[in-house]
Amino acid sequence: MYMNLFIKTVILYFYIVIAYRIMGKREVGKLSVTDLIVSILIADLAAITIEQYKFSVMISLIPITTLVALEMVLGFLSMKNDFFRKTLDGDPTVIIKNGKLKFSEMTKLRYSLDDLASQLREHGIKSIEEVKYAVLENDGKLSVFPNETEYPLPIIIDGKIDNLVLKDMKKSKKWVMNILKEKNIPLDQVFYAFYTKQKTYIIKKSDLI
Repeated sequence: MYMNLFIKTVILYFYIVIAYRIMGKREVGKLSVTDLIVSILIADLAAITIEQYKFSVMISLIPITTLVALEMVLGFLSMKNDFFRKTLDGDPTVIIKNGKLKFSEMTKLRYSLDDLASQLREHGIKSIEEVKYAVLENDGKLSVFPNETEYPLPIIIDGKIDNLVLKDMKKSKKWVMNILKEKNIPLDQVFYAFYTKQKTYIIKKSDLI
């Protein structure tokens, strides 16, 4: 029995390590909601086989393989479809803009003032007025841009113009298209474009390695 448990544990350990390498997982603190769900399910499935020593190790390996395949398919769809990505992972949310708190956004996210104060302290920030922008990322981490820094505004992501960012900047789609026209870059060939320090920076798909 003990040898059986030992062998199962070793098999599951290496199988899960390989599975996570295939999925390209990030560090634990940066897992998205779907990543976290998959991680919990894999842990539970592994525990079933170890606790029930009479069960074959395949009882865990088959559903773990299914989860890995599902996560890879969802990841691929998220990269190709913006709507699908937003549905699964959501979008980063600006909760402080120019030293002013966007409390309505915090309410939607059930993000309390205590949570905000705690994460600001981690960045060495004592007052909201010291912050130009603060963005709550999909993984729950707070990205903070103090007043002396310039927050890069993403205006194009994978060939799609972010109209919400443009509205916040008080710019139009025509303004973006004129910039692309000047640089002779088609919109569908833009991987990422952001605006900071009164300049627009563009990364073309052809620039990627």
